[in-house]
Amino acid sequence: MPLEDGDPVRPRGRPDGGEASGVPWLRGMGDPSHRGATAPGGSRTDGMAEGWEPGPALGDGSVAAGGAPQRVGQQEEALMSELSELVQKVVKSSSWWERHGVDISILACSFLLLPAGFLCLRSAQAIPFLAGVLTLGVGHHTLTVKGSHLASHNALTESKSWSKVWAIFFIELCSAFTVEQATYNHVKIHHGYTNIIGLGDSSTWKLPFLNRYVYMFIAPLAVPVLTPLVALDLLRKVEWKAALRTLCCMFLGFYCHYWLLLHVSGFQSPWSALLCMLLTRALLAHPYIHVNIFQHIGLPMFAASRKPRRIRLMSLGVLNLPRNALLDWAFGHSLISCHVEHHLFPSLSDNMCLKIKPVVSQYLKQKKLPYNEDTYSSRLQLFLQRYEELMVHAPPITELVGVQ
Repeated sequence: MPLEDGDPVRPRGRPDGGEASGVPWLRGMGDPSHRGATAPGGSRTDGMAEGWEPGPALGDGSVAAGGAPQRVGQQEEALMSELSELVQKVVKSSSWWERHGVDISILACSFLLLPAGFLCLRSAQAIPFLAGVLTLGVGHHTLTVKGSHLASHNALTESKSWSKVWAIFFIELCSAFTVEQATYNHVKIHHGYTNIIGLGDSSTWKLPFLNRYVYMFIAPLAVPVLTPLVALDLLRKVEWKAALRTLCCMFLGFYCHYWLLLHVSGFQSPWSALLCMLLTRALLAHPYIHVNIFQHIGLPMFAASRKPRRIRLMSLGVLNLPRNALLDWAFGHSLISCHVEHHLFPSLSDNMCLKIKPVVSQYLKQKKLPYNEDTYSSRLQLFLQRYEELMVHAPPITELVGVQ
């Protein structure tokens, strides 16, 4: 799953042990601290965070006086610690089925439905054929987006060995991307520096030379082609053994798909099989691109030297979309309706993000921190109206709370 690129940075800290009663302590709770900020005036965030009134200025040492920076920093660390304890109680009280079983079952079901999809493509009638395209398309995106995303965060299992196996299967074999670069760009950069200009600001999703309609409605069709090309370019940055493994997995994944279309679905020519591959792999490419930009771009952006601490950074710079049956299945709750929860606790599975959602939303609102939510149609309209500002020009850097 290709995700944000960025400059090399020091890897975030992550506890190695941290298991309590068989439940791993939530990774990401001990991430580096960040420094406070708010949304730019007149931005869409102002409406989404309506009703949020900042308390004491939660800023950084360069703009506050006396002992305020240390005191405020301790306040925000205490907030994150308190929220982490509340979430950990929910995790400890949850069964294995809730923590991992639900999402594993969704992935397994999607995999088991693939043969039915290939067989439906044998039909000369429109309805069965389209059912096959839909089955393969949704199944492909479930394995490549939901599976790769969970695998990159080690959220599928509590076993480190199996986590590596699943990461290779979902990211390299299914998604045609290299594990090392996918986890570095997504986990280390995007999650460690969410909405930080030049690092985790989602800038690699921008193609400023395209107009708004081409970018939003035509360019996503190229995702199945661009993904392996980007992956091949990034292989220069990994060791030769990892590069060789990735190449083998990529080839095996593509060839299996192609072979099944020829020998099971009955396609007569290579070009028709390749066209069907493109169609199924691009079936949900539009919402895939849209979701990646809707939930971060247009929200507050920060300079690396003036970034908020973790709890404020994620509450300001991340947005949740409404529940959607198709996208919840194919992409997972953590990428749709629980994106805020996912950025605060990235090691949790999709189902657990959904389970802690009431706890997180209530806590953030209680502490007068923003909890951004908006509809898919509203965000689409916003990006079509403000495409030049959001996707072409450099986003403005947000000023600190209380010191504008």
